[in-house]
Amino acid sequence: MPLPAPTGLWLPLITPFRDGALDEASLRRLVRLYAAGTVDGLILAATTGEGMTLDAGETERLVAITAEECRLPLYLGLSGSDTRKLIKNLARAAAWPVAGYLIPCPYYVRPSQEGLERHFAALADATDRPILIYNIPYRTGVNLGNDAMLHLAERPNIVGVKDCCADARQSFELLRDRPAGFSVLTGEDALFYTALTQGADGGILASAHVETEAFAAIRDRLLAGDQPGALAAWRDLSELPRLLFAEPSPAPIKHWLWRTGLIDSPELRLPMTGVSDTLAARLDHEIERRAISPAPAGW
Repeated sequence: MPLPAPTGLWLPLITPFRDGALDEASLRRLVRLYAAGTVDGLILAATTGEGMTLDAGETERLVAITAEECRLPLYLGLSGSDTRKLIKNLARAAAWPVAGYLIPCPYYVRPSQEGLERHFAALADATDRPILIYNIPYRTGVNLGNDAMLHLAERPNIVGVKDCCADARQSFELLRDRPAGFSVLTGEDALFYTALTQGADGGILASAHVETEAFAAIRDRLLAGDQPGALAAWRDLSELPRLLFAEPSPAPIKHWLWRTGLIDSPELRLPMTGVSDTLAARLDHEIERRAISPAPAGW
């Protein structure tokens, strides 16, 4: 029997650091804020969360703190190019309080479609939890085609995809041909409205760290049949993803969250670096223009 698939607005949560360590106070503040809003779930330790810079102990602590602070479903980002190692990581995380996993295609090695299909099949066999495939060829170097995707969708615990394939035709055909219960969530923040109008089930959006309620309202209005209202709201919001991705993510998002008092430091781990002075000024101007207030006391 297929497992429930993620839908709605999911946030790939940043991982706050301070003085080289996990900033637990800022993490708790962030999680409480987003859990009290309209986010449908959180993704931890994925790309936006700088997951590949976290050691195993930090990742486990990140999950534990987040689970303590909210009841939202949590998916854990796992990545790698060795199927055997990923199976071991699934076993290590088996006791953690996560609902499922977001797993990208193996990066750098560029396997065949058969190799990709067998890779995800082996991972699905190694866990009872749901797996959301992350298809982002401009990062991994390989594109999981729709034929292989649809074969994998037949497995009960491969429940959907975070779609960043950067091929409009492939995305449309997947939405057209996917089986019932297989969720397609866009990971292209700037294409959120377009993806929803074509039938996507939601989005995993780093930009939704900012103006979270406004992003959620786009989908709510479309579901309610208010397409003109959704389009008007999207027009006001559409430049925000471009600004927040003007330099490598998550640096602009961390700057924004720091300037608005949600995290105590915009610190990143190398090779990621902070935003330029030019972009910092643009971000600060947009915060002022949108009249974003500092985080309320107690968060």
